[in-house]
Amino acid sequence: MNFKRQNKEELSLNLTPLIDIVFLLLIFFMVSTTFTKENHLSINLPEADGEVSDAPKQMVEVLIDKDGQYSINGKSLISNKLITLKQAIEKESKGDRSLPFIITADAATPHESVVRAMDAAGQLGFSRLSITSKQAK
Repeated sequence: MNFKRQNKEELSLNLTPLIDIVFLLLIFFMVSTTFTKENHLSINLPEADGEVSDAPKQMVEVLIDKDGQYSINGKSLISNKLITLKQAIEKESKGDRSLPFIITADAATPHESVVRAMDAAGQLGFSRLSITSKQAK
């Protein structure tokens, strides 16, 4: 018996649907991706319009100059580190956490320096925190 061989057709893979899906995924990810745009704002610090209040006799006042140098109750610090700032605040307050804590910063002071002073006050347990501004002229 002589059987005829069947002609085998070549198997082919149709890539068109695969390419369509890849393009759809590409479009989906392009549309759903958010591109962050860094914005740098230039801010003018506000000036206060009001009466000057009497400062309490005992307080902890942290002055910060435009270079980020700290001064506590008129005494300059040798370092801008958080640990130095906390030690100086502790020494000036003599452990009294009920004293008013006042931060006065120059208009050109880096934000980091003000936040560091606020962080030191928070870590030491001061609850009466005030930030001062200059009076409008």
